[in-house]
Amino acid sequence: MSLSLDDVAKIARLARLELTDAEAAQTLGQLNNIFGLIEQMQAVNTDGVEPMSHAVDVAQRLREDRVTETNQREAFQSVAPEAEGGLYLVPRVIE
Repeated sequence: MSLSLDDVAKIARLARLELTDAEAAQTLGQLNNIFGLIEQMQAVNTDGVEPMSHAVDVAQRLREDRVTETNQREAFQSVAPEAEGGLYLVPRVIE
């Protein structure tokens, strides 16, 4: 896939970017290089290759799931303008 200067101008307009003619020409070259690389990658035969979730096969060390802090909800809600039943009460925003 190859872009034209008109395509770059349309993309710039949609992105609300103001490009000079020189910048548009430079951007055109960069985008066409990117699309060329994508076409090369799509041409690679990947039959029989299983998808990977990560490039390096590593296992993450997991820590024990335990509570390390004390419950301070009452202290936090004591300084709130309004709280009821463990919830903060706020003014209605949407009618």
